[in-house]
Amino acid sequence: SSSSSSSSSSSSSSSSSSSSSSSDGAGGRERAQSSGGASTIRMPGEESSFGHLTSVSTRLLPVIECYFIVASSRERDEDDLVGGLSSEDLRRSVSEGDVRVGTLDAAAMRRSLPSLSVSQEMAERSSLFSFATRYRPVLNEFMRQNPSLLARSFSYLVKFPTLLDFDIKRTYFKSRLQGVIRRSSHGGHGAIRINVSRRRVFEETFQAFRELGGEQLLGRVTVSFQDEEGIDAGGVLRDWYDSLAQQIFNPDYALFLPAADSSFQPNKLSFYNPDHLEFFKFCGRLIAKAVVDGCYLDAHFTRSFYKHILGKRVTWRDLEPADPKYFKSLRWIIENDVSQEDLELNFTAPVNRFDKVVVEELKEGGADIDVTEVNKREYVQLLAEKLITHSIREQIDAFCSGMYEIIPKEMLSIFNEGELELLISGLPEISIDDLRRHTEYVGYGADSVVIQRFWAILQSMDAEEKALFLQFVTGSSKVPLEGFKALQGMGRPQKFNIHRLADVDRLPTAHTCFNQLDLPEYPSEEILRERLLYAIRETAGFGFG
Repeated sequence: SSSSSSSSSSSSSSSSSSSSSSSDGAGGRERAQSSGGASTIRMPGEESSFGHLTSVSTRLLPVIECYFIVASSRERDEDDLVGGLSSEDLRRSVSEGDVRVGTLDAAAMRRSLPSLSVSQEMAERSSLFSFATRYRPVLNEFMRQNPSLLARSFSYLVKFPTLLDFDIKRTYFKSRLQGVIRRSSHGGHGAIRINVSRRRVFEETFQAFRELGGEQLLGRVTVSFQDEEGIDAGGVLRDWYDSLAQQIFNPDYALFLPAADSSFQPNKLSFYNPDHLEFFKFCGRLIAKAVVDGCYLDAHFTRSFYKHILGKRVTWRDLEPADPKYFKSLRWIIENDVSQEDLELNFTAPVNRFDKVVVEELKEGGADIDVTEVNKREYVQLLAEKLITHSIREQIDAFCSGMYEIIPKEMLSIFNEGELELLISGLPEISIDDLRRHTEYVGYGADSVVIQRFWAILQSMDAEEKALFLQFVTGSSKVPLEGFKALQGMGRPQKFNIHRLADVDRLPTAHTCFNQLDLPEYPSEEILRERLLYAIRETAGFGFG
């Protein structure tokens, strides 16, 4: 639920060479793609819609499979070569410019040294990666028609989940999950029987789960409510999950707090509940069990919490929904020259410990390190991590330990944080007409050409793209129960609003706490479609400065 970034996209007069890019201000990371987007990438004889593959491209599939098998095998050999070098040998070799493996030259390897993720950098510069990137829509359509490809000849693509569409990942994940269930001693054997009272559904399910191991929870569960007749043919199970999802956020348990964008974040004061860590572990197991059972939960967390589940590092922009005021202060530091202000900041932060404020260092020796223009991004990042990671570390670890008991972390890693929300909560039913009726404009009018094109593009999106768009502009895929007239922002009702952006070389920008989309006045519907789809698909999860 972090604010989606603004990103620049350079373009030339030639459609074949124009590009759009997004870059991380803190790390300088840049991603680019042809301005034609998916619609301009063609295999021989391929139709533009990719709704089905032509006979020409289908006949090429065996050749493409062979190419993937041979090329990925060669790259594994190169990975082994690099893996055989020690970090010091690698650093020395690269600094001397005498290493060249495959298509990766010394300069490229030097750029990868800060993280030493040489294998990753090598792969991303390989001909196979370039091919997969260029023909991503076609490859995804092949896998859509034949899902087993991803487990076989196209397995190389699993290392680069950004090349895979969400539905492809979900199908692959479910296939692997079924394999785990079949291999477990409880998969397909008997059923877990749970009988609970509706009034105490959370506490009694908590007690029932405590007596079961993670492998046992892979088995089938049948639920009954006390004093209620009914055979669980699926409806009672869904009712049970719905009731539990509501209770997870019950203030009486003090487990989660609502964020500014109506999602939820672990409560750093949850320790007032003496069993809070056991309850967090239970919540993790419950959500994993729902995923195993294919039951979607109306449970939406902050983007930073989804990142924690995936083991990804949060950025300072992820602080916005959790603490909008603090976020504004950090953004001011990023956007202004701190050397011109007498801020007297150092690498420390005040922390409330049992109603007593203490000052803690953000890094070793932080009390003696002043915040300057040079190090302010590090300061902002460390402070954000202190607030939305370290302050709730115990809660995060307890939740994740429960979830990983049932679904291994490695299996979840194929998803990004937005897709993890969709995996848990499902694709929502989004009425574009309802959203349009409750939209405000700044710099545009409802009858502006760009706005007419914008709504036409949204109407043409499939369910997944609409969900990604809703995540992009609001921070969550959740649709308010009363419709978009009840959309929340910064803790109060806030309609979706579109602001005119004059710079057409920028990507659409979202400010999730205000449900705001900054939309450039692109000259054509084709460019608008390409830039919008690129923004909602490719910039998710990045925190840009």
